Amino acid sequence: MAISGFGRGKDGATVSSGSNKSASGASSGGFGNLTAFIDQGSQFEGKLSFKDTVRIDGLFSGEISSENTLIIGETGHIVARVSSERVVVSGHVEGNVSASEQIVLHKTAVVNGDLESPIVIMEEGAQLNGGVKMSKPGQASAKPGAPLNPTEGGA
Repeated sequence: MAISGFGRGKDGATVSSGSNKSASGASSGGFGNLTAFIDQGSQFEGKLSFKDTVRIDGLFSGEISSENTLIIGETGHIVARVSSERVVVSGHVEGNVSASEQIVLHKTAVVNGDLESPIVIMEEGAQLNGGVKMSKPGQASAKPGAPLNPTEGGA
């Protein structure tokens, strides 16, 4: 069962995942139910794969693959290649981001890497240090995170 209306508590819980527990607080941003949460102060390294919405406010390094939505909060710092349906960034991302539906960069976002998605939304103040490839809907490249310029080295 997914967790709806999932937010950070004052007790500083680090990681919560899909269970029958419910927490009050901020919603997942209108993208469906939040099923996992890596809170501020937490660090995680490896491969993260999920089917529902996940929010990261801590540090994650490795690779992220999703069939739904990844939300990177203002305190989130991602050092990874990201492939998802939707990616919403308010924090820092170091690595290439590929989304089959859309990428949203809020005003506090800093992305050092390339973006690929049919829809890219950038608020004034967001920082992007990389390239943008606007693919047709549902047709992001077969190799997410591959350099936009084929003569470049890997990310």
